[in-house]
Amino acid sequence: MRRPVKNRNKPGKDYKYGSELVAQFTNYLMLDGKKTVAAKILDDAFAIVQEKTKDDPLATFATAIDNLSPQMEVRSRRVGGANYQVPVEVRPERRRSLAFRWLLEVARKRKGSEMSKRLADEIVAAANKEGDAVKKKETMHAMADANKAFAHFAFTRKKKKKLV
Repeated sequence: MRRPVKNRNKPGKDYKYGSELVAQFTNYLMLDGKKTVAAKILDDAFAIVQEKTKDDPLATFATAIDNLSPQMEVRSRRVGGANYQVPVEVRPERRRSLAFRWLLEVARKRKGSEMSKRLADEIVAAANKEGDAVKKKETMHAMADANKAFAHFAFTRKKKKKLV
């Protein structure tokens, strides 16, 4: 078990939506320290999501992030000269960061239109459990499922022997 992190910086709530999730995603979206540009892109994307779904864009975004968050992943573990892909549960902070990373990677990879439109399309697709970002999650789960025979190699903390 990993020891708890004492002083982790968390961004405050977003100024417009009052959401910690949106504030953290804005920081992921930001390039070269240009936070106002990132906030504008996200605001435009939320307006497009509102148009497309006729629903609250914040709820759609939260649903998309939940749909993208992986439950299991594989970690490499060396045992007796062989490397095994061991399935492990993903920590909550890592779930969120992977979901953000995949969503942005897929949106940036699309070409042809402005970033806010690409991001909005990907948010709507992820909320409907479709799109390339959801495929990444399913691939990760498939790898964990395929390697579940090695689950007994899961990372455990070694107990220190007491000297008497």
